[in-house]
Amino acid sequence: MLAAFLATFVVALHLAFIVFVVAGGFLVRRWPKLAWIHLPCAAWGVLIECSGRVCPLTPVENLLRRHAGQAGYAESFVEHYLLALVYPEGLTPGLQLGAAGLVLAANALAYGRLLRRRPTGAR
Repeated sequence: MLAAFLATFVVALHLAFIVFVVAGGFLVRRWPKLAWIHLPCAAWGVLIECSGRVCPLTPVENLLRRHAGQAGYAESFVEHYLLALVYPEGLTPGLQLGAAGLVLAANALAYGRLLRRRPTGAR
């Protein structure tokens, strides 16, 4: 039972991480020191998306599910849980690069506004 709970916790953590990667730049506007956490997380998210690798949280979740007597899954977290919501049917490498570009653009917009807002001497 503990393994099943932990697997569900990993899913929630994974989803929270994805939301933070995509929208965390807007939190940085409110709390600028958060950039020290957000920028490496955003870089990791873009790297995973562009390289086609599987995030390390996916095998952890699968291991916990197997320990709980549940079936794991072969695809990535995004493909398993979010594909129907986030990506259109027929995911292609071009679409993945486009998603990574959207993450970069959203964060560039957020950080660009933050840098413009700061006084010149504070940079």
